[in-house]
Amino acid sequence: MGTFVGHFVPGLAFTFLGLWHTHSTIRSYKLKGPSNFSSSTWFPFPSPISILHHLELYLLVSFSILAAVLQLLGSDLLTLSFNPVDFEHATMFLHVVIYSAVAIAVDVSASETLSGLVGALAASVFGQELFLLHFHSTDHVGLEGHYHWLLQVIVAVSLLATIVTTGAPNSFVAAVLRSVSVLFQGVWFIVMGFALWVPSLAPKGCHAVGSGSTGHRQGAIACGTEEAGARAVALANLQYSWTLAGISILTAYLCLKPNIKCMEYRRLQSRGLDNSPTSGDPSEGLKQVHASV
Repeated sequence: MGTFVGHFVPGLAFTFLGLWHTHSTIRSYKLKGPSNFSSSTWFPFPSPISILHHLELYLLVSFSILAAVLQLLGSDLLTLSFNPVDFEHATMFLHVVIYSAVAIAVDVSASETLSGLVGALAASVFGQELFLLHFHSTDHVGLEGHYHWLLQVIVAVSLLATIVTTGAPNSFVAAVLRSVSVLFQGVWFIVMGFALWVPSLAPKGCHAVGSGSTGHRQGAIACGTEEAGARAVALANLQYSWTLAGISILTAYLCLKPNIKCMEYRRLQSRGLDNSPTSGDPSEGLKQVHASV
């Protein structure tokens, strides 16, 4: 992951996953309402083809296995890397594979009693990510270290929100916070890729540093003076705040955007509860509207 592509590609995957979860969580809340809402660590893909029901989890397993294998291969893609940094990165993806595979197995077995296990494993993914980022064997110092410290804050939010939703699945706030934090992780990975691994985008007074006796990876940013370093850190903080502001606006828009189908479903549901048994079976209309959403 110590390259531009190593940050951009996983960041893109996290971004799409976060967008999917944020949209699905808000849509589920609008459709079911506060009393019936229940958060989920994954969402079924809406398709008449049954095998695509677990598409999200299949993609997570496939992408994570591929990413882990690529991390453990050398630059020639033919030899195994024994660099601790590469094993740490691969281990992050290993936990995603475990979570996704168990989630598929639990859903196929239709065992609701094991839903807590899936939530616990989802929390362990973020827990291990935070653990490995914090005790990373590579020398994330200076500006690079500051970007990674900000990333740890986002991962910590993902971990806490996942723990809360596992114990209180009806919490819409925690569910949205978890989804948004995944989106934030993805966007921040992309920002880090551009900020740290594209030399032409280095802040004023800073430059890319090649591999040296300290083992610092090529692409890390070094600043010539304390003033330049302080300016670069301030710029990183602004990027962090601007990114969060953009995601907050998007989330607010999805929450406030009217959804006619969901509103109609809720209206019919309310009418169905008020109707007497002699007036017909309102559940048929509910099923039809629910199927069209």
